[in-house]
Amino acid sequence: MALIIRSSAIHSSGCYTTTAIRKGARVAEYTGPLLTRAEADAAYKHSRITYLFGLGDGSMVIEGQCTAMYINHSCDPNCETVEKSGRVWIKAIRSIAAGEELTYDYCLYDGDEDEAACNCGAANCRGTMYSPEEVKRRKAAAKKKTAKKVAKKGRGTTKTINTAK
Repeated sequence: MALIIRSSAIHSSGCYTTTAIRKGARVAEYTGPLLTRAEADAAYKHSRITYLFGLGDGSMVIEGQCTAMYINHSCDPNCETVEKSGRVWIKAIRSIAAGEELTYDYCLYDGDEDEAACNCGAANCRGTMYSPEEVKRRKAAAKKKTAKKVAKKGRGTTKTINTAK
């Protein structure tokens, strides 16, 4: 199979196949130098775009320097990632036609306060590249933060009513 990089409606550039790919086939390997999460955080502290792929528990990441780094996120992907023996493979989860853009669900699980907006255009788009679990966690944390603010705002505030006539 041959992969090419070209303009994408999802995000700037995308990875496309020039030949049909059968379901279950390995499409690409996500490769690059290994960094600790701390090294990656320091190196990309001020970067808006990264091509980092977390391994295992996320303490190590691959700094993408390969064709697979151009595979965009979709909430309705045609591929998935499979980690095996410290390597990350992109695998087709359905048959993919020649000329089709390759996508997988990024399932982001960390990051700053940004929303990681999704532009995939899928009918089932959740509006973010964060995993469904991370979306729930963030909503719960925001709800808790709001409740704390409300409780803090209410503390120490008293209203005196003068009933003397």
